[in-house]
Amino acid sequence: MSTDNGVSDGVSGARTAPAGEDVAVAPPGVSVGAGGSAGAGGSFATTGSVASAASGASTAARLQALFEGHRLTPTQRRIAHSMVRRAADAPFLSSVELAELAGVSQPSVTRFAVALGFDGYPALRKHLRDVAPAEPEADEGSYNEYQQAVQSEIDNLRHLAALLADPAPVVRAGRLLADSRPLLVLGLRAASAQARGFTYFARKVHPDVRLLDEGGTMLADRVDAAKRAGATALLCFALPRHPREVVEGLEYAQEAGLTVVAVADSAFAPIARHSDLLLPAAVGTGLAFDTACAPMLLGRVLLEAMCDALPEAQARLEEFDAKAAERGLFVE
Repeated sequence: MSTDNGVSDGVSGARTAPAGEDVAVAPPGVSVGAGGSAGAGGSFATTGSVASAASGASTAARLQALFEGHRLTPTQRRIAHSMVRRAADAPFLSSVELAELAGVSQPSVTRFAVALGFDGYPALRKHLRDVAPAEPEADEGSYNEYQQAVQSEIDNLRHLAALLADPAPVVRAGRLLADSRPLLVLGLRAASAQARGFTYFARKVHPDVRLLDEGGTMLADRVDAAKRAGATALLCFALPRHPREVVEGLEYAQEAGLTVVAVADSAFAPIARHSDLLLPAAVGTGLAFDTACAPMLLGRVLLEAMCDALPEAQARLEEFDAKAAERGLFVE
């Protein structure tokens, strides 16, 4: 059961498209700018690394590779998102079942298949059965529901490791975060834990980190105040279910001139249209409340990249350790 989280994966770096235009799904190694034009940077891996990683990653990764490079409408992105969430079942779903799963009409599923270059949905399903078969698992019947949830998270982490084969987007993000004084970190509802965790550690090495964990009209006020103080970037943790306030807040931040770096569960997440650099990390849906091990780990990876871009980071950490020892802050 999905409550405040969802699952998917992908790569993207997207800006808002002009009215009437769709946002393209970015092929590996490029980002998508305004109106869907390709620009440099913005995804985790090159085509070759994604292709090689897909064979050893998940069925979801193979599905993702099928969608990359196609211009998809918001409805079609919703269908793609639903298929990635149910990757193991996708090759066996009827068009009616997929439409119900995505909450769209059956003709929309047919148009989605045509947009991907197939004659219709039956041809797409046949292709999925040929190239994205269910992965062999280690006797799932021997796992109870708790073990299955853990195994799902292990798969998510493996996929994240494959995406990190190309560290360039994370390195770029680390520099953007390090250079922003102050640095804004946004996370609402389910994503607030990731935002708070990142902020806690970031404050040990960055001179001015400001946590945004409350929505409403105050969010815009705090963005304005940070911009006046010299902020150039905002880091957003976005997990399903995606609050409307996050989408609106990121749109406002971009209009204010901030560069938005986002950690999200999917390239098809609603915040993709308002992100300059989107770094995906799937979440698990096997339990009553979804799990977010991969987004948390990606946050720590971003911290490492930011520390690498901050010349004073090591000195600040050593200073903190010395003061902590003097105060007896931690029990050995």
